[in-house]
Amino acid sequence: MGKVIWSPQPRQAAFLARPEWEALYGGAAGGGKSEALVMEALRQVHIPHYKGLILRKTYPQLGELVDKTLRYYPRAFPGAKYSESRHTWTFPSGARIVFGSMQYTDDREKYQGAAYDYIAFDELTHFTWEEYSYLFSRCRPNGPGTRCYIRATANPGGVGHGWVKERFITAAPPMTTIWTDLEFQGPEGYTLRGRRSRVFIPAKVTDNAKLLEYHPDYLLNLASLPEAQRRALLEGDWDSFSGQVFTEWRNDPAGYATGRGTHVIDPFPIPASWSLWRGFDWGYARPFSVGWYAVDPDRRLYRIRELYGCTGAPNVGVKWDPARVAREIRRIESEDPNLRGRRIVGVADPAIFASDGGESVAALMARQQVHWERGDHQRLPGKMRVHDRLAFDEEGRPMLYVFSTCRHFIRTLPALVYSQTDVEDVDTQGEDHIYDELRYVCMADPMPPRPRRTAIPASGPLERAADPARFYRRY
Repeated sequence: MGKVIWSPQPRQAAFLARPEWEALYGGAAGGGKSEALVMEALRQVHIPHYKGLILRKTYPQLGELVDKTLRYYPRAFPGAKYSESRHTWTFPSGARIVFGSMQYTDDREKYQGAAYDYIAFDELTHFTWEEYSYLFSRCRPNGPGTRCYIRATANPGGVGHGWVKERFITAAPPMTTIWTDLEFQGPEGYTLRGRRSRVFIPAKVTDNAKLLEYHPDYLLNLASLPEAQRRALLEGDWDSFSGQVFTEWRNDPAGYATGRGTHVIDPFPIPASWSLWRGFDWGYARPFSVGWYAVDPDRRLYRIRELYGCTGAPNVGVKWDPARVAREIRRIESEDPNLRGRRIVGVADPAIFASDGGESVAALMARQQVHWERGDHQRLPGKMRVHDRLAFDEEGRPMLYVFSTCRHFIRTLPALVYSQTDVEDVDTQGEDHIYDELRYVCMADPMPPRPRRTAIPASGPLERAADPARFYRRY
């Protein structure tokens, strides 16, 4: 019997055994994610035409992965050789495993025309959806008899946090196969149908007995981190992570009726005396965002309705022209009982007023009787206005509430991360369109100093009561 070079721990074995086309492994630090990823790449190296690709965001980040392969690959496959200049392992059969990077989205063109039977992303949340999904087209066989599939690891946080969370974490319970039905027109006009599968395999440091044996204090290292990092890296909490911009955000269903300790609340009828805003961030290839906000007598904002021009793929726009967007705005404002017949002030990104030799977006929308004022585009002051409104007072109430029906706001705002180059600002590679139109509204309607308040009754001002007059009494 030969000597065992490496054997998976139970959670690693569960990841290696999955049959789905895509599988994400991880969620917390220390779960043995990277090791499982590089060992999975060996599965088909006995096939001469097999070719695998293991990716990190930048080449320097590949160092740790390469070190792991230097420890295992030559022992498992004597004669395997690593070319440092080509970042490639070549095995006795002729099979290859390539290490690559995609620091910028345009770097994806480096892989155009290539084919990989196995594609692996280490720290998937460092990649955008556009970068990840482009490699789907490169996952194809280099010859007969190979299995083609995609694997990834991730911790919470990073520019891709939002789309990774939506695609793998919130789509289904862990260890549950998620199916996507596909239907499209073939090149000769006939309809093609198929299914793709994906799954999330969670792992924590407690799943890595070998690490805790070698380094028993590692749990203490994670436990001593700041709260957001501790919750993400020790507990695998996808609602809290290092680099998160709006750490104030809370979405607690227990407070939906009372408005305490949460930003998300149950919808309710907007009183006729409240004023209304409409915010707008234009997008075509990227999503556009329209948000409607009500303002109560205390100048508290309530996001009550949204129109988000997204295809369903993260950060991909529906490519509606300005006139169509305007017509949809008019339809919503004529049908929604909270908006119908009301005066609504629209504020938008100043860029929509640029003509560039033709009619501006603002002018094209004005033709449809949808009008906008120029928003204040100062990024850092706008960001601070959002922070101020998200902050909770001593009674557990913020100055910005969001109706639970505004699902894209709830999905995208807490996922925003800081820029790597401008560390005080939001990373604009993320899905920041709703945040931008929120900024314009916050700048247009500044928050007053918080008044001193008497105690709020236990039932809460946002609890829907049988007597509407009782509900709005304080206003």
